[in-house]
Amino acid sequence: MSKILIVYYSMYTHVHQLAQAIAEGVKEVPGSEVIIKRVPETLPPEVIAAMGAEETQKSMAHMPIAQVDDLAEADAIIFGTPTRFGNMCGQMRQFLDATGQLWRNGALVGKVGSVFASTATQHGGQESTILSFHTTLLHHGMVVVGLPYAFAGQMDNSEITGGSPYGATTIAGTQGERVPTANELAGARFQGAHVARIVSKLAS
Repeated sequence: MSKILIVYYSMYTHVHQLAQAIAEGVKEVPGSEVIIKRVPETLPPEVIAAMGAEETQKSMAHMPIAQVDDLAEADAIIFGTPTRFGNMCGQMRQFLDATGQLWRNGALVGKVGSVFASTATQHGGQESTILSFHTTLLHHGMVVVGLPYAFAGQMDNSEITGGSPYGATTIAGTQGERVPTANELAGARFQGAHVARIVSKLAS
């Protein structure tokens, strides 16, 4: 049984929704177990409230909190993050900055790593966020997996949509008013299944 861990941070549930879709994709592959956890919040409650995220944060409060050691126990880790100025969010960065001991021990070497993300706007850094995230995975010696063009939705020009060869994404809207589209969720499901299939092949 391959254990695939989804670790994410979500402010307004957009990344949370993608995480759920990725988990659905993982479950499509026989012999795959999926676990979803969120990284710890670093912002104080008054800042969360000022950002208008109090209610959305409450809606995700039931999700278990990831610990650094969880990464070492998984065969693959799929990370999800909103974009902050073309990079991962501070909550995810702080979580990853605590993985020095895993790096020292080579605990993640050879494990599959993959990334998905969200931005407020179409050109808000979806690709740069994932690509800059890959640097951390490569330093850990992970096998980086993206979202290949085998997912037909990559070629759909009929609508504004997230998603790139680097990973599934969604466009949240400048006020967080947009929800992940059917195509974006399909890309996330494809990525989850794609990672699970690669893990299965590596295990055999």
